[in-house]
Amino acid sequence: MRNVIAAVMASTLAFSALSQADEVVTSVNWHPAEANPLSNGQGHMFDGISLTEHQRQQMRDLMHRARHERPPVNVSEMETMHRLVTAEKFDEAAVRTQAEKMAEEQVNRQVEMAKVRNQMYRLLTPEQQAALNEKHQQRMEQLRDVARMQQGSSKTLFSSNTRSNQ
Repeated sequence: MRNVIAAVMASTLAFSALSQADEVVTSVNWHPAEANPLSNGQGHMFDGISLTEHQRQQMRDLMHRARHERPPVNVSEMETMHRLVTAEKFDEAAVRTQAEKMAEEQVNRQVEMAKVRNQMYRLLTPEQQAALNEKHQQRMEQLRDVARMQQGSSKTLFSSNTRSNQ
């Protein structure tokens, strides 16, 4: 039961973070800040890549169009989830249905942003694309290091809990 509530709360928090991500998204990023634990909130796609003013303007235009074409955040869905989480009696089926509905909306937003990012990527020269791909590989290696550290700490926590329960 606690795991379900934790999962619902996590999805609700992630959804609300995305509703605030408009500022992050409009800054022309590749990896949203909330997806990259190593960033300090500035996960910009083109950091370190020299863009021409023409490229910058084209990217701003793409982001502007994407921002105005995407549907607004569905506050009523978040309210529904909140009511389910705070209900007197927990209804797992209703929470699951609501979480799936919210997840579907999230998937649609991610697909749209991936489409815009693809259009931005295609505006780059081959040299800029190569530099961007190299930076991506560096970030992925950093994330792998973080994941390895997290796995190591969870194994340590699991083994110490197992020993203390015996």
